[in-house]
Amino acid sequence: MMNRLLAAALTAAAGAALAVAASFGALALINATPDQPNTPLVTYETPGQRR
Repeated sequence: MMNRLLAAALTAAAGAALAVAASFGALALINATPDQPNTPLVTYETPGQRR
């Protein structure tokens, strides 16, 4: 009986630790800033400028 209780407690603790680790991983992915190119979406031509 004690072995089953110990196994259940260890399984619950391992599941909780895995859930916490997964939540920290998800938060790290959400908060990661993407690489943004340094090219403007809109450009305005100035007088005398050639393409």
